[in-house]
Amino acid sequence: MTMPYYVAPEQMMKDRAEYAQKGIARGRSLIAAIYAEGIVIVAENPSRSLHKISEIYDRIAFAGVGKYNEFDQLRVSGIRHADTKGFAYSREDVDARSLANLYAQYLGQVFTHEMKPLEVEILVAELGTDQRPNQLYHVAYEGTITDEDRYAVLGGETEAIAEKVESAWEEGWPLSAALRATVDALAGPDRTLGGTDLEVALLAQGSDRRTFRRLLPAELDSILVGPPV
Repeated sequence: MTMPYYVAPEQMMKDRAEYAQKGIARGRSLIAAIYAEGIVIVAENPSRSLHKISEIYDRIAFAGVGKYNEFDQLRVSGIRHADTKGFAYSREDVDARSLANLYAQYLGQVFTHEMKPLEVEILVAELGTDQRPNQLYHVAYEGTITDEDRYAVLGGETEAIAEKVESAWEEGWPLSAALRATVDALAGPDRTLGGTDLEVALLAQGSDRRTFRRLLPAELDSILVGPPV
C-alpha cells in the first residue's frame, strides 16, 4: 500500500503564501490616496473595459489587483451584499468596514481550506462624512485586513511605490498634486504613464448621493501636464 506524502501544516501555509504572492506581484500596481475633497484611486490599467476600480455603493468603492476573474467575483458579491443590506435596513447601515470584514473572512477561509489560494489583494474605500472620516481598508490574499489612514498600495513592487508616495505626501493636498504623485510612483524612474495607461476614479464630495466618478484619459492628461491647481 502506498502511503500518502506528509506535508507539515507550516510548510503548506508557506507554499500557499508564496504562490499567491508571486501571482499578485506579476500584476500592475494600484494606489489609493486621500486628498482634500475625497479619495483618488489610481491603477495602471490600459484596458477600457476590464476595470480594476468600481463602485460598490453610494460612498464606497472597490479596487483589486491580481487575477481579474477572481477579484471581479468578489466585487459582484460585495455589490449584492450592499444592496441587500441597504434594502433590508438603511442605506446608512452599509459601510466599508463590514464589507472589508466579509472579504477578509472569505479570503482567509479559502487560503486555509482550499488547495489554491486566491491571487488577489483588494481595497475597500469609503468617502467620509461629517461624522465619519475617510476609510481605506486593504485586504490581503490570506484575509489580513489593514486600516490605512492616508494611502494604500496594492500589488507589484509595493515597498518601492509606498516609499515614493510617502516622500511626496502632503496633508490636504489638491487632486492635481495627489494624482501626479501617485502616477509618478506607479511609473518609476524609467517610464512615463499617460491617460491611456491608467484607470483613475474618485470618491469626491458633491451634491449627489452617488460620489463615485471615473476620470477619462483626456481629463487625466490635462491634469498631469497642466499647472498645479
